[in-house]
Amino acid sequence: KGSDRHHRMLLNQLEGLMEPPKSAKGTNTIDFLHQIAEKIHRRSMIILFTDMFQPTNDEALFNALQHLKHNKHKVVLFHVIDKEKELLFDFGDAPKRFVDVETGETVAVFAQNIQEAYEKKVAAYFKKLNLVCAQNKIKYVEVNCGANFEKIMTTYLAEKQMFG
Repeated sequence: KGSDRHHRMLLNQLEGLMEPPKSAKGTNTIDFLHQIAEKIHRRSMIILFTDMFQPTNDEALFNALQHLKHNKHKVVLFHVIDKEKELLFDFGDAPKRFVDVETGETVAVFAQNIQEAYEKKVAAYFKKLNLVCAQNKIKYVEVNCGANFEKIMTTYLAEKQMFG
C-alpha cells in the first residue's frame, strides 16, 4: 500500500512537469524541404535527420522528398525512430496520457487497446516511405534512438565509400 501511494505521488509530480511548451510551434518539414529544393541550385548532398511524422497527408510529404531530387541532388534520409515506443507501441497496460511536444495537444488512451491497429498503420506508412525513397533514388537509413549513432554513421560512410 505504501509503495502504491509513493507511485501515485511520483506520477502526480511527473504530470506536473509535463506542461506543454509556452510557445508550442510545429516544425513544418514540408515547407522546409521545398525551400531547400528551391534554394540549392548546385548539385549537393542533402542529409536529413527526421522522425518523418507530420500532421498532414502523407502525399504532401512524399512530394516534398521528390522535389529534393528535382535538381539531381544526392539525398540521404536518416529516419530517426524509437523502435520500442514508435514501432511496437510498447507502453504497458496502464492508461497513458500522450503529449505532442510541438503543439501541446494531449490524448489519454489505454495503449494496449490500440496497439495492433497502430502497428499496422505505422508498418504501412514505413513501407510506403521506403518505396517512395527507392523510386526517387533517396538513400533511406533507419536509425533507432537506442542504437549506437556513431556505428550507424560509420557503417553508412563505409558503405558509401564501397558502393558510391
